[in-house]
Amino acid sequence: MKTTTYIIRALLVVSIVVLTYLCVNSVVVPIRFENTRAEREQAVIANLVHLRTAETEYKLDNGRYTADLDSLILFLRTAPKKEVLKEGALTDKQLENGMTEHKAAKLLERAKIKARIRLNTDNDSVLYDYVWNNDKEVIANGLQGFRRDTIYKNMIETLYKGQFTADNIEQIIYIPFSNGQRYEVETNNGYTTSQGINVPILAVRAHFRTYLSDLNQMELVNLIDKEEKLEHYPGRMFGSVEQPNNNAGNWE
Repeated sequence: MKTTTYIIRALLVVSIVVLTYLCVNSVVVPIRFENTRAEREQAVIANLVHLRTAETEYKLDNGRYTADLDSLILFLRTAPKKEVLKEGALTDKQLENGMTEHKAAKLLERAKIKARIRLNTDNDSVLYDYVWNNDKEVIANGLQGFRRDTIYKNMIETLYKGQFTADNIEQIIYIPFSNGQRYEVETNNGYTTSQGINVPILAVRAHFRTYLSDLNQMELVNLIDKEEKLEHYPGRMFGSVEQPNNNAGNWE
């Protein structure tokens, strides 16, 4: 009888321990999953932002987006970043009279060419000072103090402010915690608005399974199922290939 009692008590203790473990685990596992997910998504989103910056610059230069990430990295490593240095602004009266930024820049460039020959110098500051004070066409159009110069800088240094170099810029195309998987990129460079305007669009994605695959599988399945039922993309992404959305991210 005593033996039976001891066995029953032992089983009760074991049951209590197991139930306690299961109860604690049911709380701890989801919390741990969400904390790890949040930490990883910071890195995933950071790369998505870097890719958005790169794709935007690529479109400015090429008139379209690219789904080829190798081409995108080559572009970042080799293309110069064009910037326009601006000094002075056109007045409302000048604009009303038909003057534009383009016309003003062209007029000044012609004046600088003549001044360069006359003064035998390539110093821009000297040339501008001369044409502002001596060129009749510049003075007649009220362009004294107006200056527009195009300069070329290193693309990676300009876009990423020291975060990357040509040697490590390739990091941005790989999804963190994914064992080397790349972001999924889809483009629609032939999208036409209802007004008949061509607007290149794209979407860049990282599915939950790419960067959370080593975590609790039940939590992962539940997360994906929840997002799909809400008709959300189960992961992090920006952009759309269905309609323009200003490359908005689904974390924003």
